[in-house]
Amino acid sequence: MKQRYGRYWVSEIELVLRSTRVVTPEGTRAASVTVQDGKIVAVLPHDAEAPAGARVEDFGDDVLLPGLVDTHVHVNDPGRTEWEGFWTATRAAAAGGITTLVDMPLNSLPPTTTVDNLDAKRAVARSKAHIDVGFWGGAIPGNVKDLRPLHEAGVFGFKCFLSPSGVDEFPQVDQEQLAAALGEIAAFDGLLIVHAEDPGHLDAAPEPHGPKYADFLASRPRVSENDAIAGLIELARKLDARVHVLHLSSSDALPTIAAARADGVKITVETCPHFLTLTAEEIPDGATEFKCCPPIREAGNQDALWQGLADGTIDCIVSDHSPSTTDLKTPDFGTAWGGISSLQLGLPAIWTAARERGHSLEDVVRWMSAAPAELVGLGDKGAIAAGRDADFAVLAPDATFTVDPAELQHRNKITAYAGKTLYGVVRSTWLRGRKINDGATLAEPTGELLERPRA
Repeated sequence: MKQRYGRYWVSEIELVLRSTRVVTPEGTRAASVTVQDGKIVAVLPHDAEAPAGARVEDFGDDVLLPGLVDTHVHVNDPGRTEWEGFWTATRAAAAGGITTLVDMPLNSLPPTTTVDNLDAKRAVARSKAHIDVGFWGGAIPGNVKDLRPLHEAGVFGFKCFLSPSGVDEFPQVDQEQLAAALGEIAAFDGLLIVHAEDPGHLDAAPEPHGPKYADFLASRPRVSENDAIAGLIELARKLDARVHVLHLSSSDALPTIAAARADGVKITVETCPHFLTLTAEEIPDGATEFKCCPPIREAGNQDALWQGLADGTIDCIVSDHSPSTTDLKTPDFGTAWGGISSLQLGLPAIWTAARERGHSLEDVVRWMSAAPAELVGLGDKGAIAAGRDADFAVLAPDATFTVDPAELQHRNKITAYAGKTLYGVVRSTWLRGRKINDGATLAEPTGELLERPRA
C-alpha cells in the first residue's frame, strides 16, 4: 500500500538526504529528509526505506543544517560592482552554507530608496544570484513618500542611519526625519532597521587618525550606541512601531533593550561574527581590515554580547558583509573604508567560538538561520521541517581549516580572518533540493529573487 506524505505519495519522492545528525526544531537526531519539488516532504527515521527511484545522499556523521539566512549583506551592485556584486557575493554565501541573503539598500548606485531604483537592482541581480536574494529599502531625508510604494513592491523593511553612512547618496536622518519615517512605516506595520550611533557623541569624540586601533576605538564610544538605542526605543514605544537594531557592538545597551522588550516595545537586535570572535586587544597597528562601524570592542564587552545571545536579548547573528576594493583599506584608521568581509566565513567563525563557550550547533542554527528568517517573515526558510524549502548546509563540525584569503569567493580577497584556524568545514550547500556547492565547485545561478510575504 502506498504511503502519503502531505500532498506527495512516497513513490513521487525524488531525493532523500540522510545523516546521523540532522538539526531540526525539535533537536538533533539521526534522520532521513525527503524532498520533492524543492520542498521538504518529511523528516523520517534514519533507517526509513528510501522510495523506489529516489536519489539518496548519505552524509554519514556530517551534520545536516538548514541553510543559513543572512539578512545584512552589502552587495554594492549595481554601481560599485568592483567592491563586490551579486555574482561573487552569492557564490561566497553558497560556499559558506548561506542559502538566503537580504541585500542592504546602500553602497549600490542607485541606492534602494525608490521603486525605480529597486527595479534597477533586481534587474541586475536576477541572472547572477546563486542563492535566494531579497532586498531592504532605504529611509533617507525626503523619501517618506516612497516608503509605502517600496513596501508594496516587496522590500522586507527599511534601513536608516542616525549618523553618517559613509556614502553621500545615502544621508543620515535627524530626529524629526526619523520620527516621520517611522510613523509612516508603522502605519503599514513595516519594519525599520537602524544603524544606531548618535552623531553628537561621535562629533564630540576624538577624530580618528593614524594606524593605532585604540585611537579609532576612542572615536566610536559606547555611549554613542547606548544613547541612540535608548532614543529609538522611546520613539518606537510612542509610535507602537517595529524596530530592529543593526550590528549591536556595545554590550552596555543590553539591559535597556531587555527592559524595553519586557515592557512591550517591539524591538529586535542583531550582532555580527566580528563582534563575537575578534577583540580590540588583538588588532595590530595599521590592520584596517578590522575597521568597522560601530567598532570591534574589548574582550569583556564580547563576553557580555555572548551572554546577551544566551539569554535571548540578542536575536540573531548576521554578517554585515561590507566589502571594498583593497586600495580603500589604507593603513590609516581615519581614512580607511570601514567594513569587514566575512560572508563566506561567518558559520565557521561563530561555530569555533560557540563550541569553546559551550554552545551547540542547535544554538548556532537558531541565531543564524531560524531567527533571521523570522525577522523578515520568511516562513519557508530557517528550519528542517515538512513544508519548508529544501535549503541545507552540510557541515563537518570537527574538521578545521586555515583561512587563506586567496581561496575566498569574495571579489576582493581581504578579510580580518586571514590566517585563523577555524572549526567547521562546509561540505555542501543545497538550494531547493539542488546541490549548489559541493565543497570544490559552485553550480550556475539558480537563486530566486524574494519579496516580503503578503499577509
